[in-house]
Amino acid sequence: MAASASYIDFVKDLFAPFGEISVRKMFGGAGVYCDGAIFAIIGDDDLWLKVDDVIRAEFEGAGLSPFEVEMNGKTGTMSYYSAPEEIYDDNDALKHWAGLALGAAHRGKKPKKKKPAKKARQA
Repeated sequence: MAASASYIDFVKDLFAPFGEISVRKMFGGAGVYCDGAIFAIIGDDDLWLKVDDVIRAEFEGAGLSPFEVEMNGKTGTMSYYSAPEEIYDDNDALKHWAGLALGAAHRGKKPKKKKPAKKARQA
């Protein structure tokens, strides 16, 4: 599931108009982040976009397939679906599908826990 350096650079350039794009290698693949929120993953020079219950039907309706992972002899899916081919040569399609994935990433982002206020020291 290794992602090539050239494909990672390509993906960073592809999504650059949407914000600060960073890629972090993990589990043999890579996570793609926009302004700190993971919205896509890369593996074997393939791209999958983040989905949630709000947008899953649109991805399935377009015939896109979920990312599958095999662990301990069992196959499971993750909340990422294959990116449609048209995003690579159609800016409107790129905006649409990236916007859906970014929305799912933001909806799924857990808010940071607030630290309890420090008590004032008594003299």
